[in-house]
Amino acid sequence: MVDLPGNRGSCWVAGAGPTGYAALGGSIHAETVVVGGGIVGLTAALRLCEAGRSVILVEALEIGGQVTGRSTAKITTQHALIYRHLIDTLDVATARSYAEANSAGAALIKDWVRDYAIACDLEPKDAYTYATSAEAREAIAAEAEAARQVGLEAQVLDRAPLPFETTGALRFADQAQFNPAKYLVGLAHALVDRGGRLFEHSRAVLIGEASQWRVVTAGGTVHAEHVVVATNMTVKSPVGMANRTQPRCHTAMAFRVGESLVIDGMFIGIDDPTHSMRTGSDGRGPLLVVLGSKFNTGQDGNVAARFIELEEWARQNLPVGDVAWRWCNEDYDTADRVPFVGEPDPEKAPDFHIATGFNAWGISNGTAAGMMIADTILGRDSPWRGLYDPTRPYPKEFHKNGDSQSIVGSTDDIRPGEGGVILRGDEKIAVCRDSDGSLNAVSASCTHKGCTVTWNNADRTWDCPCHGSIFASDGSVIHGPASKPLAPAEL
Repeated sequence: MVDLPGNRGSCWVAGAGPTGYAALGGSIHAETVVVGGGIVGLTAALRLCEAGRSVILVEALEIGGQVTGRSTAKITTQHALIYRHLIDTLDVATARSYAEANSAGAALIKDWVRDYAIACDLEPKDAYTYATSAEAREAIAAEAEAARQVGLEAQVLDRAPLPFETTGALRFADQAQFNPAKYLVGLAHALVDRGGRLFEHSRAVLIGEASQWRVVTAGGTVHAEHVVVATNMTVKSPVGMANRTQPRCHTAMAFRVGESLVIDGMFIGIDDPTHSMRTGSDGRGPLLVVLGSKFNTGQDGNVAARFIELEEWARQNLPVGDVAWRWCNEDYDTADRVPFVGEPDPEKAPDFHIATGFNAWGISNGTAAGMMIADTILGRDSPWRGLYDPTRPYPKEFHKNGDSQSIVGSTDDIRPGEGGVILRGDEKIAVCRDSDGSLNAVSASCTHKGCTVTWNNADRTWDCPCHGSIFASDGSVIHGPASKPLAPAEL
């Protein structure tokens, strides 16, 4: 077993506190049912409630504890080198629409924090994209010009205000950061206060259509005219999204720091390997949150090594203390770096809405997506439908399936705290060994499309190398697109 420092889990989730909403029971009706209590789902639900509409939201686990609550939570329109990319590969109009959508999303977050008095540690911060090489410095200058073309203010600096050498930086002033889990808990309270109904521990196991849409959980059913599937990767869609996207993860670590500011701002590097930084806090004091570079979900057989490398980099470059928290966060990339949001098939599946593929920039994009979905349901025009169009063309070769990285010869090869996949004829069994030596076995076939899972030795999860489903060591679902647990297996 790899002994990694710090508590396993997100510092944001730890500081948000419990919620305590009941699980869905019985058969109920609303105009709209939202599946997923992250930033997209709660934004869409609250916007609809503000308009006087009837809304029910079901969350598989607990509000704030999933993808949004494990992000870096930068409220910014600066998404590394996005605008130069969009102008060069699409056009200026699309890049401008992206800037406008994310500006609107960032503005709504700040408005709601004020209007609903949400205590979420909101702080104004400048955002910096920084370079450590001469080549990347040129990319910084090109991005600054692209940002200005789409109406954003950007300043090129000779160096970033960081305690290590850089060759330049791009500064977006007047951005912000917050605790995303606390923010979602605040949105949930606002939703319920405005008449919305919210249910936790209510995983959607079936989404179907009869005379209306219906969402079925283990405890009940919601009938609705509109359904919004906001589950990071859609657990159901009339047009498949899994092969239009690529699941990937980041490692994140939160370090103890002194009371004085170690850095002032939000930072992301553009040289490989990339690193992202921002300040934060938990119940014990200030923190410095540092992210490592991305890797495809389930396609790395030693995720723990990535945490070791990240800690080494942080200690070499930043004045950090003990590791307080560590976690992986998953997101989905798209080929053009723009999310898929909207109605995938309005003719065959009218009033069915999805949102996925946020390319690790889901705070402002996710808020804009929730706004757009709500506007569509309310019959309002949205200027971002073309930008986020979920049916737009995509390169078929973009998505890359992977193979399990955890095949072992026998249970003798599995050490305490580790996991491996055993082949027994045509059967593949995922086995993990507890610290006391006892074995737990489940099927190694992902319940989404049947790919063989990989053991994540840092998070102690089974991760699918094809479409990114993540299961707990006992086989229960943490993240979709799978909706069913890994089946029990006999050794």
